[in-house]
Amino acid sequence: MTRRRILITGASSGLGAAMAREFAARGRDLALCARRLTNLEELRAELLAAHPGLTIAVRALDVNDHDAVPKVFDELRAELGGLDRVIVNAGLGKGARLGTGRADANLATATTNFVSAMAQAEAALRIFREQKSGHLVLVSSMSAVRGLPGPKAAYAASKAGLSALGEGLAIELRGTPIKVTTLQPGFIATDMSARAGDARLVAPLDKGVNAMVAAIERESVRANVPEWPWRVLGFVMPLLPRAVMARMG
Repeated sequence: MTRRRILITGASSGLGAAMAREFAARGRDLALCARRLTNLEELRAELLAAHPGLTIAVRALDVNDHDAVPKVFDELRAELGGLDRVIVNAGLGKGARLGTGRADANLATATTNFVSAMAQAEAALRIFREQKSGHLVLVSSMSAVRGLPGPKAAYAASKAGLSALGEGLAIELRGTPIKVTTLQPGFIATDMSARAGDARLVAPLDKGVNAMVAAIERESVRANVPEWPWRVLGFVMPLLPRAVMARMG
């Protein structure tokens, strides 16, 4: 099935903007939202210049404004004439060692990456249940596979919660026309990964996004991407000694 009308949150930069470019190249109409409307408008102009036949709708959205999420989704749905796929991509990578006086950073990351992702899933699934079809994509992380220490602890926990949510929804909706995919990307070259200091095993942005889009198009229930080395590491990480995991913090 070709999902023609795709909504992407957190689309103003990084993985969200790169996925928008890839889906536009495949001829898909897009609904793009993020906090930075100016960036979205620049991206829309870029995409329409390269693909003039597409419909590209943009809206400002702070996903932590949970009341605004369903309203914006409904506006974008109306502008595109429906939504076939929603990619819950907006996320935050801040974090500090717990108990060091930076609870604000950890709570912001936990809220954005899990609670606000759930608000987006609520809005998307309400639409999909009404129209009896759709594809929900949750962008989690390989950090969900096992708890990470130090400044990455809150981030890993938030993504583990998101992956668990995706698994529960996939079980609930199995055998229905509503599909659920949980993506667990490894380190992909973005500004967020650079700020987090993830320098090992980093995939170029184009390779990482191509792997993500391929998994989305297959509508895999769960995918560790890029497949190498992250599919293997998905099996290995739960078995590693804690002393080895400590070095990953």
